[in-house]
Amino acid sequence: MQSFDALVIICASAIRLAVPLILACLAGLWSERSGVVDIGLEGKMLTGAFAAAAVATFTGSAWLGLLGGVAATVVVSLIHGYASIDQRANQIVSGTAINMVCDGLTALIGNAIWSQGGRTPQLPNSALFHPIALPFLTEIGAIPVLGSLYRNLISGHDILTYFAFLMAPVTYWTLYSTRFGLRLRAVGENPAAVDTAGISVRGLRYSAVLICGVLVGLSGVYLSVSQAAYFQPHMSAGKGFIALAALVFAKWKPWPALATCLLFGFLDAVSIRMQGAHLPGLGEVPVQAIEALPYILTVVLLAGFIGKAIPPKASGVPYVKER
Repeated sequence: MQSFDALVIICASAIRLAVPLILACLAGLWSERSGVVDIGLEGKMLTGAFAAAAVATFTGSAWLGLLGGVAATVVVSLIHGYASIDQRANQIVSGTAINMVCDGLTALIGNAIWSQGGRTPQLPNSALFHPIALPFLTEIGAIPVLGSLYRNLISGHDILTYFAFLMAPVTYWTLYSTRFGLRLRAVGENPAAVDTAGISVRGLRYSAVLICGVLVGLSGVYLSVSQAAYFQPHMSAGKGFIALAALVFAKWKPWPALATCLLFGFLDAVSIRMQGAHLPGLGEVPVQAIEALPYILTVVLLAGFIGKAIPPKASGVPYVKER
């Protein structure tokens, strides 16, 4: 029973660690399904985390922090959209520039305001999203096995966690069961055909870029206003790139994207659990090796198990309207 409880605790930790990956991965899915490659998820995540922490610090409100973080990330997404859609710039270069600028700018502004090396002050409890206790927690929690699952895996998460898991079925339904989703996927495959039908390719791609900005902004908000209680430079720690890896691993599909992010979250949770552990014949495992484990396994999984991943045909290709 103790082993089962330990496994449940690891899985609960995996859920919390997977939330920013899920939101960022779905954000990239929306953008790339429309044909706009977005490798700037890491920089946007940092932007959302910093803006949310900064606004929450000054206002003491988690919800205003959320609005600030999402608004800042949407602005960055629109910049990438303008460069990629209107100016037909190289989307990889634009995304790389966003990563570099946002990484340095958040630290610079944070240090200029608070003089703490780019770190924001510790947020008060009123400026944080707290775990939500679902109904009948006491009654169901007393049931063996089921109680532990309900108490740790289903209940006790904040609203952003539940929203992240809700977005997977919403994304699937929208992309595959609505006219908007059909048109969006068509733009990523054959924008000329969509344009011929009298539908705005530019409008659809900007819509996808906006949705991407909102979702990746929420992933940054989660990092600073839920998972932690502050912003510090580089706090995303490569999660934006892992989300991109998960998107490729999932072959640009919502349900596999959710499962892949949960897998990466589980690997991260296991690596945290293993810190300080002793292995037979090896002694204590170096902390650096444990911290690198999720990234190593990400490369191994992508190299050995993904197979052939084919992105949308028009992904990364600027559309030039025929005259």
